[in-house]
Amino acid sequence: MTQQDRDLTSLIGSRICHDLISPLGAIGNGVELLQLSGLADSPEMALIAESVTNANLRIRYFRVAFGAASEDQLIAEHEIRAILAPGVDGRKIEVDWHPTGNQPRCAVKLAFLILQCFETAMPWGGRIEVRRDGAHWRIQGQADKMKVDTVLWNMVSTLQSDADVPPAQVHFALVGPELARQGRNAGVTIAEHSISVEF
Repeated sequence: MTQQDRDLTSLIGSRICHDLISPLGAIGNGVELLQLSGLADSPEMALIAESVTNANLRIRYFRVAFGAASEDQLIAEHEIRAILAPGVDGRKIEVDWHPTGNQPRCAVKLAFLILQCFETAMPWGGRIEVRRDGAHWRIQGQADKMKVDTVLWNMVSTLQSDADVPPAQVHFALVGPELARQGRNAGVTIAEHSISVEF
């Protein structure tokens, strides 16, 4: 994947997320108005409201993970924590975000891509800790039961990006090119009940 391909992929991700955020927001506003009017007190409307909230959070997550990020961009801590808030978007994984203050968007983009890799390996739930020490990041996940595809995880540690992956695992293929773009390397340690990634 060339630099131009990587840039184009990020721009497409940003465009798709940007175009979906507005209509989802409008649907959410409509649901709120119905709730205020008293016409939305039903299990069906509650399901719609919950689904819209979940979709909004997932789109915001995807916008960071798959969207464009320039070197000088920052992302606010409160935005990161809102996107990763436990349980609000149906995820079974709790993410403990330790870095404080606004963070470089490029580094957070990389962290979010890697968090998706953890989600793939932890379909039954678990806990993930994200820590930062200067420019060094460490993400560690633990779960009672894990589903680890070593071929996919090798793409993270070797910066490989040319292997065929199904759409549901595309984040594995995007980590390597993003590491290369940022001039970083990643180390991956896999145990029976844990995975650790440092970059």
